[in-house]
Amino acid sequence: MSETATYTHGHHPSVLRSHTWRTAENSAAYLVPQLRPGMKLLDVGCGPGTITADLAALVSPGHVVGLEYAAGILEQAKATAVERGVSDLIEFKTGDVHSLDFPDDTFDVVHAHQVLQHVGDPVRALSEMRRVCKPGGYVAARDGDYSAFFWFPEHRALDEWARVYCEVARSNGGEPDAGRHLKSWARQAGFAKEQIRATASTWCYNTDAERGWWAGLWAERATKSDFARMAVEGGFATPEELQQLAQGWLDWAADEDGWLCLPHGEILCQV
Repeated sequence: MSETATYTHGHHPSVLRSHTWRTAENSAAYLVPQLRPGMKLLDVGCGPGTITADLAALVSPGHVVGLEYAAGILEQAKATAVERGVSDLIEFKTGDVHSLDFPDDTFDVVHAHQVLQHVGDPVRALSEMRRVCKPGGYVAARDGDYSAFFWFPEHRALDEWARVYCEVARSNGGEPDAGRHLKSWARQAGFAKEQIRATASTWCYNTDAERGWWAGLWAERATKSDFARMAVEGGFATPEELQQLAQGWLDWAADEDGWLCLPHGEILCQV
């Protein structure tokens, strides 16, 4: 990210429970078929490193750089790499996607998952990702689209949660509906339309365990995370209103008919 945007989620344990659930299979399936042993890959916004470790295993004996703006989370990412047995394949660094500290044409693949929605200038970020990618290589990005999230049954508290989240995220300089913008941002970053493959995929939660997990983490995030603090400080919600949003998630999870779909936009751009 950059000085022009603030990360809305922060790194509260409730956030990390969500991030550590992510794998290459459930979060980067559109990219996996392009990966080959020996590739050099940059994972922008690597967070706790679960996707990074998966990607490293897929390009082994290649080399992966996990880049993160927030230095504090990198110790957990390093521990994940050790646990997965891929620490010798991964180098973790801090850096800003708007100004990548790598020469031109360094990587075969430059990947970012749920990053461009949080940056101050996503077009500049993609331009930098393109610059450090080798000719013939791939720039890959996947982002959620919060206004497109939908659930059953209808619930007024969840409608209000979506509104508050989007307002907080935009006040921080981000774009919570990034998924629908990715193709346009890639074209503005210099990719020709024939270089861009734009797709979509979803996360869907509907079993008792899935509903309980998702609702539990958002009930915490709505009241205890950086998002909650920013919502109150920015005047977007009171603590009492945030508590109502948290209860709304728990009420939804308790309904055996509960179902939730989170659409994501994806771009796979060949340099």
